[in-house]
Amino acid sequence: MVATGHTNFYRELEPDAADALRSLGVVRRYPRGSALFHERQAPDRVVVLMTGIVKLSSISEDGREVLLALRGTGDLLGELGALDGHPRSATAVALADVEALVVPAGDFTGFLERHPRAAVLILQMLSRRLRDADRKRIEFTAQDSMSRVASRIVELAERFGEEDDGTVRIDLPISQEELAGWTGCSRDSVVKALQSMRGLGWIETDRRRIVVRDLDSVRRRSE
Repeated sequence: MVATGHTNFYRELEPDAADALRSLGVVRRYPRGSALFHERQAPDRVVVLMTGIVKLSSISEDGREVLLALRGTGDLLGELGALDGHPRSATAVALADVEALVVPAGDFTGFLERHPRAAVLILQMLSRRLRDADRKRIEFTAQDSMSRVASRIVELAERFGEEDDGTVRIDLPISQEELAGWTGCSRDSVVKALQSMRGLGWIETDRRRIVVRDLDSVRRRSE
């Protein structure tokens, strides 16, 4: 997998803390396409992804599904609701078969009180997510459609790509509509951006697959 600065919450826990957290939860399996939780639901549990990939999305005022983020192995879901008690701000759906540790919200907050290092990891994770959200807002106002699409391809390659003979293969069932919502572009703009990058020889696309042939060029275009 391509190197990335992403924080893996579960992997970075100290061994005793990881064991303590696991003892509080139940391991559940979610087949591809199933929801782990829904937007506006009560924040009754926190989810630690052990394997698999999940998309977080929300419904816009005009009824469109907007992709907010993707989460992978070791990531934490639902921690904000556990901390502030507010309803879910997004729906979490498995993009591949998922195995997850499900911990009751109250038990999770008690865990953080007993393991301050884990609480610091939460703060660091939330800080990175806030910085990422700020960066995306700047992209939406300062970059053209192709740059925004290139930024998301770089993110996908770094987080979920598999290196294969000098290329990076991204196997994720993300539609062009979802990519459009994630980048704040129209679907037509996404289609044109992908066509341009294919024409330049930077990427190849297939059904729910992107092969990045020139990641450096895509990265430069994203800046």
